[in-house]
Amino acid sequence: MRYCRVAGISTELWTVHDSGMSHQDPASAVDLCRFIDGSPSPYHAVDEVARRLGEAGFVEIGLDDDLPGPGRHLVRSGGALVAWVDQGRDEDAPVRIVGAHTDSPNLRLKPVPDRGAAGCSQLGVEVYGGVLLNSWLDRDLGISGRLAVRDGGGVRQVLIRDDRPLARIPQLAIHLDRGVNEKGLVLNPQDHLSPIIGTGGSTPGGFAALMASATGVPEDAVLGWDVMFHDLSPSVLVGANRDLVSAPRIDNLLSCHAGTEALVDAAEADGPVPVLALFDHEEVGSVSSSGAAGPLLLRTLRRFVALESRRLSGSLVLSVDGAHATHPNYVDRHDPEHLVHLNGGPVLKFNAGERYATDAEGAGVVRRAAERAGVPLQSFVSRGDLPCGTTIGPVTAAATGIRTVDLGVAQLAMHSARETCGSVDPGHLQTLLVELLSG
Repeated sequence: MRYCRVAGISTELWTVHDSGMSHQDPASAVDLCRFIDGSPSPYHAVDEVARRLGEAGFVEIGLDDDLPGPGRHLVRSGGALVAWVDQGRDEDAPVRIVGAHTDSPNLRLKPVPDRGAAGCSQLGVEVYGGVLLNSWLDRDLGISGRLAVRDGGGVRQVLIRDDRPLARIPQLAIHLDRGVNEKGLVLNPQDHLSPIIGTGGSTPGGFAALMASATGVPEDAVLGWDVMFHDLSPSVLVGANRDLVSAPRIDNLLSCHAGTEALVDAAEADGPVPVLALFDHEEVGSVSSSGAAGPLLLRTLRRFVALESRRLSGSLVLSVDGAHATHPNYVDRHDPEHLVHLNGGPVLKFNAGERYATDAEGAGVVRRAAERAGVPLQSFVSRGDLPCGTTIGPVTAAATGIRTVDLGVAQLAMHSARETCGSVDPGHLQTLLVELLSG
């Protein structure tokens, strides 16, 4: 911190400047901010995880390859990745799986996005997942994702990331919507969410040309895209005591980060086979080739980890996803006996309708691990008169037949373009996951 004083005849102005991350900040939270900023799309998240695991000795293999022998390996498929360590483990050792998802709610480009009105150039978008639409207004937006481009007689994938402030979605001025503060803001996704990228009206083919220029490929080589907008404000620690994290995509990159680091830390243990399974498309139901309801995890476990020969006893799936912290301005939206606090430790999630997969025995295993690791735990259940969301937990439990527990870190503003969690909780979660993966 730097303190500057400007003195006048009868006044003094004190200004406090933030000098950035401090050595006193929680290391896991600082690294989480780096991880999130390096992962604007699911494809970039998988790339970042693969890079980190590669530095820890993991070898990437193809989905159809033969396993070269016990060791540290990973496979990936689009925005999904599975990694495991079977070196030094017994042939019938149980598996401990950390499952999370790489996708987050956002705005995605349509196949023919170029449009315009009132002399402005715009882009057409589709809403992906349960987006808090208002949170995307009046922000500087970049684009990220992947392109499909010609490659001789075939097609190859090219990652794209453009962090220039390319677009904004301006809110309607209050003078033209006088009742907005009383009646609430209502946004029509088709009519009100087209980002403005400049003036001059619609330019057919303009977006494809922009993508080609950003990736250095010929314009006619671009065959398609899975591209989305991302908020350009960096992830930061906030609060008077820097005990909060403000970042995009906390749901669910926080869990991806904690799972990745925990797998690396648990790799040297000699107990269960630790597995990291990061899926795409959780926010839209998980039903895809790279989603938790698809075949990726089970096929990988059968082909490379000899799942059928391993003990179910001691095996466990940890479905790690964001949990709702009790909002201090809306305490009445939460169950009064299950208040969840930021920096109060990881949260076990329960639902009688199996929207979460946690049962008593699974919760007991996690509670014992938390006791050994010295990590506090909290419990979440929705109010009886509010519907509950769901996770990859139930579909993973059904596909694998392995006991599954839903847990995660408490956060506020879930599904906003900008979310908030405690800065201590990421470290607590990582410590707990290491204990669980190690047996």
